[in-house]
Amino acid sequence: MRHNKKFNHLGRTKSHRDALLANMTISLIKHKRIVTTLAKAKALRIYAEPLINRAKTDDTANRRVVFSYLQNKEAVTELFQNISQKIADRPGGYTRILKLGNRLGDNAKTCFIELVDYNENMLKGAKEAKKPARTRRSKAKKAEEAAPAAEEKAE
Repeated sequence: MRHNKKFNHLGRTKSHRDALLANMTISLIKHKRIVTTLAKAKALRIYAEPLINRAKTDDTANRRVVFSYLQNKEAVTELFQNISQKIADRPGGYTRILKLGNRLGDNAKTCFIELVDYNENMLKGAKEAKKPARTRRSKAKKAEEAAPAAEEKAE
């Protein structure tokens, strides 16, 4: 019976699936954004985010655990040196999936998965969103409201 086995097998054996996800994680770490199918991106997110989370604390044990999954020194070094600095204050959700549409050959749903802190366009939009909200009230009314309150305090 398949009780509590809810992850996507992706039509592959366990060894093939592990190799696929490790290879995609290495590409994601190196390039910061990869284009793939939606099913693979969702499986990759489940695989990669715990590894990225381990990079927050740079010690030998965490490096060995991540290396046992990825088997790539350059990716582990990039993860622990550069990516860990950017995600240090983020409590989770290190990846973002943006859907692109369907692929021409087989009509598979495609998307790209990216590291959240490396998309300059989204970061620029987040900075603009933090501007104080403009109100439609005039500043003259605010000054009139503030003046009587100041006079009452003075008395």
